Amino acid sequence: MKLYQLQAKQSFPITPEAAWAFLADPKNLKIITPEHMGFEILSGDDRPMFSGQIIQYTVSPFKGYTTKWVTEITHVQEGKYFVDEQRFGPYALWHHKHFIKAVEGGVEMEDIIDYKIPFGIFGRLAHPILVKRQLQQIFSYREKKLIELFGTLENGSRELHFRSF
Repeated sequence: MKLYQLQAKQSFPITPEAAWAFLADPKNLKIITPEHMGFEILSGDDRPMFSGQIIQYTVSPFKGYTTKWVTEITHVQEGKYFVDEQRFGPYALWHHKHFIKAVEGGVEMEDIIDYKIPFGIFGRLAHPILVKRQLQQIFSYREKKLIELFGTLENGSRELHFRSF
């Protein structure tokens, strides 16, 4: 079984409270998702983030393919972190941790995603060509969109790393 991990970090000149207010509102996920992915929330965006929350949406990760994705918010420590886990969707495993940490002049947001691709060897072959490339595009878009919304720290860092196990 091949597992993958994506780690992304980005710093912004905003308060941890402002970062949390943005991230804790499920409606904002549409803002930071590329338009070409056809992201639409179906349910679960009617209140701020809480443990046990189920969010259902559709997404088109590749042209001509739309899928339903259901995530559950499994852990929340207000102002610090939350975890969403796929309950139904395109991945065999999707476990996404979102962290917020105060840094000099602002906040650092960190994402750590552990995921597994379905379809055995075919999924592993598709990872570098399709899946990893798509995740890179999504996080590149997200980085640019967050900079548009919040600016960037002058000495802030931006990182995106992939690992496999």
